[in-house]
Amino acid sequence: MHQNILITQAGLDTLKAELADLVDNRRPAQVARLTAARDMGDLSENSDYISAKEELTFIDGRIAELEDIIRIAKVTTPSSNSQISFGHTVTVRVNSTHVVYKIVGEWEADPAEKKISMSSPLGQALIGKKVGDKVEVTAPAGKILYTIVTIE
Repeated sequence: MHQNILITQAGLDTLKAELADLVDNRRPAQVARLTAARDMGDLSENSDYISAKEELTFIDGRIAELEDIIRIAKVTTPSSNSQISFGHTVTVRVNSTHVVYKIVGEWEADPAEKKISMSSPLGQALIGKKVGDKVEVTAPAGKILYTIVTIE
């Protein structure tokens, strides 16, 4: 990971909070669990020890990953509301329904919260477009036509 990762301030704050929780809470708790399991004796047949060791390895890996991401993250805000870019909140019309999406980076994308990655098919189709523009995106259900209503 040598390039900057575009992220919103809220996304960076979320990653920092996850890192703090892992370092301050989950890792110390896992170390304590591992120590307690090790003190029970025969490690070759101690499933709790093996499980605790695997979980600690996962936590350490996630901590390293988050530290790398945070180190190279570049908080970006949209420069104007005339064309869709990273960080914009966009209202689109699909058939007769209005849907609001936030254009974010891959590390904070969450389709359930309508946060779409700018590298997703819909994100790529929306980038650079203006209010009134129409974009067609191929989805598993077929082609979907979006009309851009507002850009914030």
